Amino acid sequence: MTAETTVTPADFLSTQPHAIVERDGVRYTLLGTAHVSRASVEAVKEAVGSGRFDAVAVELDPPRLQALTDPEALAKLDLIQVIRQGRVAMFAANLALSAYQRRLAEQLGIEPGAELKQAVLEARQRNLPVHLIDREVGLTFKRASAKLGFWGRMKLGSGLIAGLFADDEVGVDEIEKLKQGDMLEASFSEFATSSPELYESVIAERDRYMAARLRETHGDSREVLAVVGAGHLQGLARHLREETRDPEALRIELEAVKAKRRIPWVMLAIMALILTGIAWGFWRGGWAVGADLLKQWVMFTSGLAALGCILAGGHPLSVITAALVAPLKPFRPGVPTGAVSALVEAQRRKPAYGDFLALRDDAQTLRGWYRNRVARVVLNFLLTNLGTMIGVWVAGVSIASKLAG
Repeated sequence: MTAETTVTPADFLSTQPHAIVERDGVRYTLLGTAHVSRASVEAVKEAVGSGRFDAVAVELDPPRLQALTDPEALAKLDLIQVIRQGRVAMFAANLALSAYQRRLAEQLGIEPGAELKQAVLEARQRNLPVHLIDREVGLTFKRASAKLGFWGRMKLGSGLIAGLFADDEVGVDEIEKLKQGDMLEASFSEFATSSPELYESVIAERDRYMAARLRETHGDSREVLAVVGAGHLQGLARHLREETRDPEALRIELEAVKAKRRIPWVMLAIMALILTGIAWGFWRGGWAVGADLLKQWVMFTSGLAALGCILAGGHPLSVITAALVAPLKPFRPGVPTGAVSALVEAQRRKPAYGDFLALRDDAQTLRGWYRNRVARVVLNFLLTNLGTMIGVWVAGVSIASKLAG
């Protein structure tokens, strides 16, 4: 049974958007907050301190909570494992989000998400259970990327890279979106508004996910305070009232990421083009034509991958690795050139403890990206992959034009 109930509003409810949903003997008070509002911080302190609640849930996942409460969280990261496990792109996305949050903090004088952090700290002081109900950022972007086409992923990737280097003030429109509230939507508002697929993953899916998590984690609690961005309030309340599926099964479904094909169709097409083109060149034109086509492939893929690595300030061995590995891309579609080059970079210029501690500050400026060894490994990964991708398409067009001529 679910129902919305009416209660005498406390002061914190009279100043903040909220919804109260009662379901299966548990009353959920959903407190909508603005992620850059001191008033929201004060409302959260009052709510948790009111004594009305026996559990507190927050719109956070474990990595984001750690980033908010542990300044040295990044210093505990094993960068080599991040590269080997293929999580560099997700690490870069988190860096972009962190850089965006730091710019907001400097501009507005308040840490984005301060009210979520305050909710956790206040609950811990009172020995109340704390439930982290949001989906991990990495899973959200993986699911979003899986729904986008090639150009959509390109647009999202370019937006992430732009977010890494942006150092200008955050616009008024973005700040207003944060006040209404969701950090991920504000960070990537340009893409969320222009892409229904991205909006579904970044906003709508997370409403369903957080509703499922609330039902799944309440335990013996009967009065649960859920602190969420105001932008999630209506959707979260609706799903909390109306969803009938088992919450665990729904959570597992919303965490699943469709496995990539071992050999993507694009890579199959490129490999077929290259092999067929070169074989055709050898057969029709002899050794000279075939060798020329092969040289075109190696020259463009190797040269542009190496150029990307050089632009990232890569170690000479990283540059050589990029040049050697890039031409083999059609034959190892699951292993990006940038990952191999970045691994060499991390091993040859191993980041120090101080690099991790300074990462959030260094990520604010272009100079900092080249000075910080952790940031430079990420830069190596991004620019080497970009160079390789451009090289593949340029080489493919060059070979096709020579065959057509």
